[in-house]
Amino acid sequence: MKILVPIDGSEFSKHSIEFVCSRTTLLGHDPSIELLSVQPPVPSRASNTVGKGALDDYYKEESDSVLKPAVEELKNAGVKAQARFAVGEAAPTIVKVAKDTETDLIIMGSHGRSALKGLLLGSVTNSVLALCEIPVLILRNKEAPTSDSLKVGIAVDGSKYGAAAVNYILKNNDLFGNNPIFYLLNVVSDYAGVVMPDMAGMALPTMSENEVRAMQQEAFDEAVGPYRKEFSEKGFNTREICLVGNPGDEIAAYAKKERLDVIVMGTRGYGAFKAAVLGSTATRIAAISDTPLLVIQAPDN
Repeated sequence: MKILVPIDGSEFSKHSIEFVCSRTTLLGHDPSIELLSVQPPVPSRASNTVGKGALDDYYKEESDSVLKPAVEELKNAGVKAQARFAVGEAAPTIVKVAKDTETDLIIMGSHGRSALKGLLLGSVTNSVLALCEIPVLILRNKEAPTSDSLKVGIAVDGSKYGAAAVNYILKNNDLFGNNPIFYLLNVVSDYAGVVMPDMAGMALPTMSENEVRAMQQEAFDEAVGPYRKEFSEKGFNTREICLVGNPGDEIAAYAKKERLDVIVMGTRGYGAFKAAVLGSTATRIAAISDTPLLVIQAPDN
């Protein structure tokens, strides 16, 4: 697996380094890990004054101040990593490097959320999601897990997006440790709106409680059923969790209650509309949860 870790020396990027160090099983398979520092370009007027040589030295010095401590931390943990720097706007540069190096996973620490601006994950993270189709693991305000084996929530809803999340996990299960627990999460409707008026105009339910439960179970089986055999054949430890209500709220609440280490979600394909790139459920989870979020994008075409 090729992993790209953009860092900027902040507390958030330190979480990325800590997460990499915690992946004992993955590291045992000798993944390719590259740290990236993106330096903002010096204005052309100033760059013309100092000359190319001095400018290159400046960029290297600035990037080294971020990269060298991270490389040393990884080395002390027994992790080999390469380091590089690039000059340009952060998000497009990260995406270009990821594509050029055929990266399998981008791990990013993300700054806080700003729902009013649509930047729930920070502007750089939002833009990276909008510009590329490569899976992105977003680490928020949560420290890296201390255990190699993770508790992984997988959002499945019967769509190709849920299938994309499952397929990624089945192909890259080393990322989650030697003995992870996979929680197949599906949120069904409460069918509270299924009512009809009686003669007095009162809203009455059209189904009994047992009928509602039967419909919920049917919907759950349709979403989760196709993956039971695949996980079983791999010998994975799985738990099937049926939640009721709003998908984003319920998944976020369950992740907090059960202390899941990461939520894996497939979402709509990448595109120009940064604020909407995640889709409503993932956006809601990003807005209210600090659980790390692994986004697997499934292009619509």
